Amino acid sequence: MAANIDIKYYNTYVLKKINRVGVSSSYDWYVEEARIRGGYNNVQTGLSPRAFLASDDNAQQILANSVIYSGVVNSRTGVNQTNVFPSGQDITRTVDPSKGSIQRLYSEDTNLTIFQERKVNRALIDKDAIYTQEGVPVQTTSNVVIGAIQPYRGEFGISRNPESFAVFGYRKYFTDADQGAVLRLSQDGITEISNYGMYDFFRDNLRTVGSGDIIGGYDIHNKCYVLSMQPTSGGFQTLSFDEQVKGWTSTYSYSPSNMFSIQSNFFSTSSNQIYQHYANPQNTTRASFYGIQYPSTVTTILNVNPSLIKTFKTINYEGAGSWSLSSFVTNEDSANPITPYVAVTTLADMENSLFKNEFKRKEDKYFANLINTSASTQGEVIFGRSISGIKGFFATAKLTATNTSLDTQDSSFTNELFAVSTNYNESSY
Repeated sequence: MAANIDIKYYNTYVLKKINRVGVSSSYDWYVEEARIRGGYNNVQTGLSPRAFLASDDNAQQILANSVIYSGVVNSRTGVNQTNVFPSGQDITRTVDPSKGSIQRLYSEDTNLTIFQERKVNRALIDKDAIYTQEGVPVQTTSNVVIGAIQPYRGEFGISRNPESFAVFGYRKYFTDADQGAVLRLSQDGITEISNYGMYDFFRDNLRTVGSGDIIGGYDIHNKCYVLSMQPTSGGFQTLSFDEQVKGWTSTYSYSPSNMFSIQSNFFSTSSNQIYQHYANPQNTTRASFYGIQYPSTVTTILNVNPSLIKTFKTINYEGAGSWSLSSFVTNEDSANPITPYVAVTTLADMENSLFKNEFKRKEDKYFANLINTSASTQGEVIFGRSISGIKGFFATAKLTATNTSLDTQDSSFTNELFAVSTNYNESSY
């Protein structure tokens, strides 16, 4: 049974006897602590007679930029000294307070990585560094648990998003939302991987997260870093970075609350449920996340000879037959959508397919004519909704696969897409 107890003195805790019906007895015991404010290594009072001792500030203190360590713990021998803080030893380390609070600690081999809001540091464990006259550090063994703290080059930190941290091997990935950057810390130092073609994207999206979440995890199945930005205003952006191509290769349709890898398997959590990704590689559907089926889309920009005015005549691709053209837009015109390829078995079906706006198959490649849907503009020589081809300097094509077995034309049940191209003629206004 809960009861409110009014303690009349500072620096004490109370022992109160409660009878069986929940009523306090008439006598209490007040036990005084040996240390003022009950804090670690604070001023200690003796047991002999002493003058009245008071503390003006008995509030809790939080040292956001300090690290303290306790005694050792060994589960094999049963030694557990995690509640032992020897005051005679130097057991605290403090980092630069101007770089913000410590957000995450990560131990690796005999080093401790300290992530602050605006800085990343490395602390030596069970060794210390001495410096030569030239200022070169030389490591030497020491009885100091946490040795010298050495900052990494670069004014980057982890902001207030320690949940963005992920690690694989010697590579550690994290974000600095305040700087609008996604970073990798490896043996060569800090690298800004958001600069690989995505600088503007992360600059705009990381700063809009606010007090939301930036969830990071390493997908050991596909060997990539997965990052999910979830702003407080709603919506999300989930995408992955591949070290092999040095770029951001995919975006995903799921919003996880956590991500992790165990024994070559990749997992994520959502709504208190754990989901295993790639659990059934023989499944006939793709892009099914948390019980919801999503389509797969690929958007490509056709920008050959960008200074030349062109009339795009066809759209071609190499891959599975289940892809459709959702949109084809230039800076001037747009084209009709094109449906996926449908296999024909009779001559009548083949004749009918020639008049349908769908992909045709020839030598395991797919092609279709682009039908202009834009209204004519003044000065055009060739125009009209029924005219094949659309005009512009460049074109943006979006291809979509619905990821169902009914749309798949082969027995492998894969929606592969290898290449997208177009045929065009030189044009003029």
